Amino acid sequence: MIRLLVVDDSVFMRKLLSDLFAGEADFTVIDTARNGKEAVDKVKKLKPDLVTMDVEMPIMDGLKALELVMKECPTPVVMISSLTQAGAVATLQALELGAVDFIAKTAGPISSVSGIKNEILNKCRAAARANVLQLTKARATSTVSLLQKTHSTPMGLQDERIVAIGTSTGGPRALQEVITKLPGNIPCGVLVVQHMPPGFTKSLADRLNSLSSVTVKEAEQNDVIRPGLVLIAPGDYHMLIEREGGKAVVKLNQNPPIGGHRPAVDPMMESVARVFGSKTIGVILTGMGHDGAKGIQAIKQQNGQTIAEDQSTAVVYGMPKSAIEMGVVDKTAPITGIAAEILRALSKQ
Repeated sequence: MIRLLVVDDSVFMRKLLSDLFAGEADFTVIDTARNGKEAVDKVKKLKPDLVTMDVEMPIMDGLKALELVMKECPTPVVMISSLTQAGAVATLQALELGAVDFIAKTAGPISSVSGIKNEILNKCRAAARANVLQLTKARATSTVSLLQKTHSTPMGLQDERIVAIGTSTGGPRALQEVITKLPGNIPCGVLVVQHMPPGFTKSLADRLNSLSSVTVKEAEQNDVIRPGLVLIAPGDYHMLIEREGGKAVVKLNQNPPIGGHRPAVDPMMESVARVFGSKTIGVILTGMGHDGAKGIQAIKQQNGQTIAEDQSTAVVYGMPKSAIEMGVVDKTAPITGIAAEILRALSKQ
């Protein structure tokens, strides 16, 4: 049974969410809170298994409350965020502060949650099982010697190699750990699929770009893959790679979601495997579900190299576990070692 605390300044939203969870046999709403201060006090007192937290609240907002919860009584938290630019920025801040995941809602009051009921329930179930202590740990490691080795890698093969990364729940923090450790002169392009709605992926790309030596941007139609460039699939679009005029370019489409996801990891990795073959390095990080397992398998079938995040650091172990259980992962590593494994793989090509 998942003991849940619902935090929202809206009486209507508290009732709506409470009723939604009350209809599920594996949830029980133990209490509600009207603002961040009340939420922090009730988390300490009641020790819930999971908290849903609104961002904008009086007295103390959701971000400050989240920060205090993670410092004083680490608990899985799912943020309730608006589908706006400001909401996207606040959501990324929340994920950096330790929120497991977020649920995006339309601007203004919600009259019904029926359209996203399954998303809410699935995300909350996964979050309740999340490795929340991993979200509170400071991550620090050095890859200096590996960066120097990569620096001496011949550049003649740069257009023949690529790194493809897939992730979901817990992904923004995991990507920050990996992307910021890649050297600016990495001799290949990097593609990323992170399960996120429109707008949020651009904010994520901008944030990573400000922190990294590599260039990070949200992918656009016909972007050319080049060394030192990290392209993140835009929300609501699948991202594939095709050859045009001797160059590898991005092709975006809005084909039906795969496994409930658009963008999805599998089609991106499968297209990369077709175009780059054995020169592909596939990486699967934290996330619920099994998206990416077929993509990693396609890369392995082309004799590419494959890496998965170890269970010890994965916030949610679903995606890495699925790939590992298929027997198509060459290396596993904690999130602090993923960048090093990518650079080792590149040094072998």
